[in-house]
Amino acid sequence: MNDLLQGIQAEDGAAVAAADVPKAVTAGRLVYADGATQVFAIDGRTSYTERGGDSAGEWYVDDHGRFCSFWPPSYRACYALRWIVEDTRIVGLRFTGLGDGVTFEGRYE
Repeated sequence: MNDLLQGIQAEDGAAVAAADVPKAVTAGRLVYADGATQVFAIDGRTSYTERGGDSAGEWYVDDHGRFCSFWPPSYRACYALRWIVEDTRIVGLRFTGLGDGVTFEGRYE
């Protein structure tokens, strides 16, 4: 487990507390089912790599404690974050779009 996640007691499928969102997303590179990867920096920047192409965006926790991202020039979305836990170990995050309900999973590399 990444040092940033030590001390967090999580169950599979449990919501990530707003206070833990920065730790959760910056704990390591996330790998998605399609092979794309994403890195979140503590300063609010994010980089998404898919099929050799990179795109840069921003992430933040909004006033309601929700994880949100912004991809210039105009795409903005917020997600419910849930832990992925296997054998008591946090292995990733499940993102569910608050507007469309689409769910995808990222596993720590």
